Amino acid sequence: MSLKIIGAGWGRTGTESLKKALEILDFGKCYHMLELLKDGKRVKYWEELIQNRNTDFEQLFDGFQSAVDFPAAAFYKEFMQEYPEAKVILTYRDPDKWYQSASKTILKDPPAFIIPIVKFLGIFNKNLSYLPRTYKNVIQDFLLKSVLQGRPHDRDFVISLYSKWVDEVKRSVPSEKLLVFEAKDGWEPLCHFLDVAVPPIPYPRGNDRGQFKKRNSLRNIISEFGGKK
Repeated sequence: MSLKIIGAGWGRTGTESLKKALEILDFGKCYHMLELLKDGKRVKYWEELIQNRNTDFEQLFDGFQSAVDFPAAAFYKEFMQEYPEAKVILTYRDPDKWYQSASKTILKDPPAFIIPIVKFLGIFNKNLSYLPRTYKNVIQDFLLKSVLQGRPHDRDFVISLYSKWVDEVKRSVPSEKLLVFEAKDGWEPLCHFLDVAVPPIPYPRGNDRGQFKKRNSLRNIISEFGGKK
């Protein structure tokens, strides 16, 4: 399935809210890191992208019309080549506020006991068996060690990388195909960019710090990401 919308914004910039918004706007299912965790067998396509900058895009995005958040954001250029008609949305957040949020969520190391327990549970649950592999190859080795150059806790360095990324996206994407978007802007700029009507409901909100902490508890990992066998 062809992507209509490519998200180029890093995690913790309102990507889950955007995922929900795009689905409300009838753009079909939106791929997000959560989808990788829920359907771990697709990790092989991300591993191929990391190694070769190419993969079977049709299989990777089967059933999806948009992709946001990590790891998709890291490959927005490859996706633009594969889907030249797609529009790009750069979710944005003030760099200092972004790091303050990211350092307490996506850049924070998980409790040491989580991965060993999930590995054990993976013996009995196929989807949970993919989680340690996804964490190591996609999150730890690629996002933290490659994208963030192994310095995820170096505040000034990571903020610099984040700001350079934002500037690079703005330079790389034709202006008519790019929307720089903050969740606080609400529906109007997003709907104008996508040429759709504004829904009569509040713009969605998702995955605040409290929700993130709850979602990453062992109990929730088992219930939310152990569903597919």
